[in-house]
Amino acid sequence: MTTPPTRVLLGVRGMNREAGQKVAAALLATPGVTRATPDEGQIEVYYDATELTVMDLLRRVRAQGFLAGML
Repeated sequence: MTTPPTRVLLGVRGMNREAGQKVAAALLATPGVTRATPDEGQIEVYYDATELTVMDLLRRVRAQGFLAGML
């Protein structure tokens, strides 16, 4: 039986919709991330919690030049 992906909503300071596409692409390039949907100032991420932690996702967002945290 497959475990369903875990959902987390990340707040991303200063991220507009255009930048959100860049952040989403970086997250989707991360093994274990199945979906990343950006919006103004936040991004919804579905990921495999057996492969990644929320901190891994936050580091990926921060690597794109944004401050981020869980909402």
